[in-house]
Amino acid sequence: MSNLADSVTLRLARPDEHGELEELQRRASVEIPEYRDQLLLQPDAIYLPEGQIANGQVIVAELHGKIAGFAAVVGGELDGLFVEPDLWGQGIGRVLVDAATHHARRRGLALSVTANPRARPFYESCGFSVEGEEQTRFGLALRMTK
Repeated sequence: MSNLADSVTLRLARPDEHGELEELQRRASVEIPEYRDQLLLQPDAIYLPEGQIANGQVIVAELHGKIAGFAAVVGGELDGLFVEPDLWGQGIGRVLVDAATHHARRRGLALSVTANPRARPFYESCGFSVEGEEQTRFGLALRMTK
């Protein structure tokens, strides 16, 4: 893991950060080429429910006082994992997955995710296994559990 990831501070999201987190989600999502056109045509697909923040289900990774990424954990589901695109590959996503895993396990749950097939190597390196496939709004995805 990089030294950058070692500098990450984790905390719960605050309600006043909702817009900033959705914008981060938008920036990260449109970086995925196979989703870009669909997301630009369906901007409502970028959505972070405010209730997830209010319920303490959104974990923020902060780096040098700025939001670097976040994970939304609803029950045992990793409902969203987003990192600033210019910070990809620096270990921040892995730190967030570890925090999400801990969050789910404190509730006695395994952690699962419905992931883009291109993210399979990342999730497998975090300890997830493919359980099957699932059709989503944007095509076929992998159902993975840890």
